[in-house]
Amino acid sequence: MSEDTPATRHRARMQRKKSVVDERIDAAQTERGVLLVLTGNGKGKSSSAFGMVARSLGHGLRVGVVQFIKGRFSTGEEAFFRRFDMVEYHVMGEGYTWETQDRERDTRAARAAWDVACGMLARSELDLVVLDELCIALKYHYLDVNEVVAALQARPPRQHAVVTGRAAPPALIEAADTVTEMQVVKHAFQAGIRAQKGVEL
Repeated sequence: MSEDTPATRHRARMQRKKSVVDERIDAAQTERGVLLVLTGNGKGKSSSAFGMVARSLGHGLRVGVVQFIKGRFSTGEEAFFRRFDMVEYHVMGEGYTWETQDRERDTRAARAAWDVACGMLARSELDLVVLDELCIALKYHYLDVNEVVAALQARPPRQHAVVTGRAAPPALIEAADTVTEMQVVKHAFQAGIRAQKGVEL
Protein backbone atom coordinates (compact mmCIF):
# COMPACT_ATOMS: atom_id res chain seq x y z
CA MET A 1 0.00 0.00 0.00
CA SER A 2 1.40 3.36 -1.02
CA GLU A 3 2.02 5.90 1.67
CA ASP A 4 -0.50 8.79 1.78
CA THR A 5 1.63 11.91 2.20
CA PRO A 6 1.44 15.45 0.79
CA ALA A 7 4.22 14.48 -1.65
CA THR A 8 2.41 11.37 -2.96
CA ARG A 9 -0.90 13.25 -3.25
CA HIS A 10 0.83 16.04 -5.18
CA ARG A 11 2.49 13.49 -7.49
CA ALA A 12 -0.87 11.82 -8.16
CA ARG A 13 -2.53 15.17 -8.95
CA MET A 14 0.28 16.13 -11.33
CA GLN A 15 0.13 12.74 -13.06
CA ARG A 16 -3.60 13.20 -13.66
CA LYS A 17 -3.01 16.73 -14.91
CA LYS A 18 -0.21 15.59 -17.23
CA SER A 19 -2.50 12.97 -18.73
CA VAL A 20 -5.16 15.61 -19.51
CA VAL A 21 -2.63 18.10 -20.91
CA ASP A 22 -0.90 15.45 -23.04
CA GLU A 23 -4.24 14.37 -24.48
CA ARG A 24 -5.11 17.95 -25.45
CA ILE A 25 -1.68 18.48 -27.02
CA ASP A 26 -2.04 15.27 -29.05
CA ALA A 27 -5.48 16.41 -30.25
CA ALA A 28 -4.19 19.81 -31.46
CA GLN A 29 -2.88 18.85 -34.90
CA THR A 30 -3.87 21.88 -37.01
CA GLU A 31 -1.01 24.14 -37.99
CA ARG A 32 -1.88 27.52 -39.52
CA GLY A 33 -1.57 31.23 -38.93
CA VAL A 34 -3.58 32.57 -36.02
CA LEU A 35 -5.25 35.91 -35.37
CA LEU A 36 -4.66 37.26 -31.87
CA VAL A 37 -6.48 40.22 -30.35
CA LEU A 38 -5.04 41.91 -27.25
CA THR A 39 -7.55 44.32 -25.79
CA GLY A 40 -8.86 45.77 -22.52
CA ASN A 41 -8.01 48.79 -20.37
CA GLY A 42 -5.01 47.26 -18.65
CA LYS A 43 -1.32 47.69 -19.45
CA GLY A 44 0.46 45.08 -21.52
CA LYS A 45 -1.27 44.86 -24.90
CA SER A 46 1.53 46.31 -27.01
CA SER A 47 4.15 44.82 -24.68
CA SER A 48 2.73 41.36 -25.35
CA ALA A 49 2.63 41.96 -29.10
CA PHE A 50 6.26 43.06 -29.17
CA GLY A 51 7.20 40.07 -27.07
CA MET A 52 5.84 37.99 -29.95
CA VAL A 53 7.95 40.02 -32.36
CA ALA A 54 11.05 39.11 -30.32
CA ARG A 55 9.97 35.47 -30.17
CA SER A 56 9.44 35.40 -33.95
CA LEU A 57 12.89 36.87 -34.58
CA GLY A 58 14.33 34.15 -32.37
CA HIS A 59 12.87 31.63 -34.82
CA GLY A 60 14.20 33.49 -37.86
CA LEU A 61 10.75 34.69 -38.95
CA ARG A 62 10.00 37.89 -40.88
CA VAL A 63 7.80 40.48 -39.17
CA GLY A 64 5.79 43.51 -40.24
CA VAL A 65 4.67 46.18 -37.76
CA VAL A 66 2.22 49.03 -38.30
CA GLN A 67 1.53 51.36 -35.38
CA PHE A 68 -1.79 53.19 -35.57
CA ILE A 69 -2.41 56.28 -33.37
CA LYS A 70 1.03 56.23 -31.75
CA GLY A 71 3.67 58.35 -33.38
CA ARG A 72 4.21 61.57 -31.48
CA PHE A 73 6.76 60.03 -29.10
CA SER A 74 9.54 57.59 -29.95
CA THR A 75 9.33 54.29 -28.09
CA GLY A 76 11.86 51.73 -26.95
CA GLU A 77 10.32 49.01 -29.09
CA GLU A 78 10.65 51.14 -32.22
CA ALA A 79 14.27 52.03 -31.43
CA PHE A 80 15.09 48.38 -30.79
CA PHE A 81 13.25 46.54 -33.55
CA ARG A 82 14.33 48.94 -36.31
CA ARG A 83 17.81 47.44 -35.89
CA PHE A 84 16.66 44.16 -37.45
CA ASP A 85 16.50 43.57 -41.20
CA MET A 86 13.82 40.93 -40.55
CA VAL A 87 11.40 43.61 -39.25
CA GLU A 88 9.54 46.14 -41.39
CA TYR A 89 8.44 48.87 -38.99
CA HIS A 90 5.98 51.66 -39.80
CA VAL A 91 4.86 54.31 -37.29
CA MET A 92 1.80 55.82 -38.95
CA GLY A 93 -0.13 57.66 -36.23
CA GLU A 94 0.03 61.33 -35.36
CA GLY A 95 -0.43 60.97 -31.62
CA TYR A 96 -3.22 60.01 -29.27
CA THR A 97 -6.72 61.12 -30.24
CA TRP A 98 -7.08 63.39 -27.22
CA GLU A 99 -3.91 65.19 -28.35
CA THR A 100 -4.72 65.61 -32.05
CA GLN A 101 -8.39 66.56 -31.50
CA ASP A 102 -8.85 66.41 -35.26
CA ARG A 103 -11.08 63.61 -36.48
CA GLU A 104 -10.48 64.26 -40.16
CA ARG A 105 -6.71 64.20 -39.75
CA ASP A 106 -6.86 61.09 -37.57
CA THR A 107 -9.05 59.37 -40.15
CA ARG A 108 -6.58 60.16 -42.93
CA ALA A 109 -3.69 58.85 -40.83
CA ALA A 110 -5.59 55.66 -39.99
CA ARG A 111 -6.46 55.13 -43.64
CA ALA A 112 -2.82 55.55 -44.68
CA ALA A 113 -1.74 53.10 -41.97
CA TRP A 114 -4.40 50.63 -43.05
CA ASP A 115 -3.19 50.80 -46.65
CA VAL A 116 0.30 49.79 -45.46
CA ALA A 117 -1.21 47.08 -43.25
CA CYS A 118 -3.22 45.65 -46.15
CA GLY A 119 -0.04 45.36 -48.18
CA MET A 120 1.60 43.41 -45.36
CA LEU A 121 -1.42 41.15 -44.85
CA ALA A 122 -1.19 40.13 -48.51
CA ARG A 123 2.48 39.08 -48.37
CA SER A 124 3.15 35.44 -47.62
CA GLU A 125 6.83 36.11 -46.85
CA LEU A 126 5.79 37.97 -43.68
CA ASP A 127 5.28 35.41 -40.94
CA LEU A 128 3.85 37.83 -38.35
CA VAL A 129 2.05 41.15 -38.78
CA VAL A 130 1.46 43.36 -35.74
CA LEU A 131 -1.22 46.03 -36.02
CA ASP A 132 -0.64 48.04 -32.87
CA GLU A 133 -3.57 50.19 -31.63
CA LEU A 134 -5.74 49.24 -34.59
CA CYS A 135 -8.65 48.76 -32.18
CA ILE A 136 -8.63 52.48 -31.39
CA ALA A 137 -9.03 53.31 -35.07
CA LEU A 138 -11.98 50.91 -35.16
CA LYS A 139 -13.48 52.29 -31.94
CA TYR A 140 -13.67 55.79 -33.42
CA HIS A 141 -14.83 54.46 -36.81
CA TYR A 142 -11.80 55.77 -38.65
CA LEU A 143 -11.87 52.43 -40.46
CA ASP A 144 -14.67 50.03 -41.35
CA VAL A 145 -14.56 46.95 -39.13
CA ASN A 146 -15.97 44.68 -41.83
CA GLU A 147 -13.23 45.72 -44.24
CA VAL A 148 -10.60 45.11 -41.57
CA VAL A 149 -11.95 41.68 -40.61
CA ALA A 150 -12.20 40.64 -44.27
CA ALA A 151 -8.54 41.55 -44.90
CA LEU A 152 -7.41 39.72 -41.75
CA GLN A 153 -9.34 36.61 -42.79
CA ALA A 154 -7.91 36.73 -46.33
CA ARG A 155 -4.26 36.87 -45.25
CA PRO A 156 -1.90 34.01 -46.27
CA PRO A 157 -2.74 30.74 -44.49
CA ARG A 158 0.44 30.52 -42.42
CA GLN A 159 0.71 34.21 -41.51
CA HIS A 160 0.04 35.22 -37.91
CA ALA A 161 -1.56 38.59 -37.11
CA VAL A 162 -1.75 40.44 -33.80
CA VAL A 163 -4.16 43.34 -33.25
CA THR A 164 -3.90 45.49 -30.12
CA GLY A 165 -5.87 48.30 -28.53
CA ARG A 166 -8.73 49.01 -26.17
CA ALA A 167 -12.34 48.27 -27.02
CA ALA A 168 -11.91 45.58 -29.65
CA PRO A 169 -15.21 45.42 -31.57
CA PRO A 170 -17.33 42.24 -31.37
CA ALA A 171 -16.77 41.38 -35.05
CA LEU A 172 -13.00 41.36 -34.54
CA ILE A 173 -13.28 39.28 -31.37
CA GLU A 174 -15.51 36.80 -33.20
CA ALA A 175 -12.97 36.48 -36.05
CA ALA A 176 -9.97 36.00 -33.74
CA ASP A 177 -8.46 32.67 -32.72
CA THR A 178 -7.10 33.99 -29.43
CA VAL A 179 -8.40 36.98 -27.47
CA THR A 180 -6.84 38.30 -24.28
CA GLU A 181 -8.41 41.14 -22.30
CA MET A 182 -6.01 43.06 -20.05
CA GLN A 183 -7.66 44.40 -16.90
CA VAL A 184 -6.42 47.16 -14.62
CA VAL A 185 -5.89 46.10 -11.03
CA LYS A 186 -3.50 48.91 -10.16
CA HIS A 187 -1.43 51.33 -12.25
CA ALA A 188 1.42 53.64 -11.27
CA PHE A 189 -0.09 56.50 -13.29
CA GLN A 190 -3.05 56.55 -10.87
CA ALA A 191 -0.55 57.45 -8.14
CA GLY A 192 0.90 60.31 -10.21
CA ILE A 193 3.91 58.43 -11.59
CA ARG A 194 4.83 59.45 -15.14
CA ALA A 195 5.28 56.95 -17.98
CA GLN A 196 8.72 55.43 -17.65
CA LYS A 197 11.27 54.42 -20.29
CA GLY A 198 11.43 50.66 -20.57
CA VAL A 199 8.01 50.27 -18.94
CA GLU A 200 5.55 52.36 -20.94
CA LEU A 201 7.89 54.08 -23.41
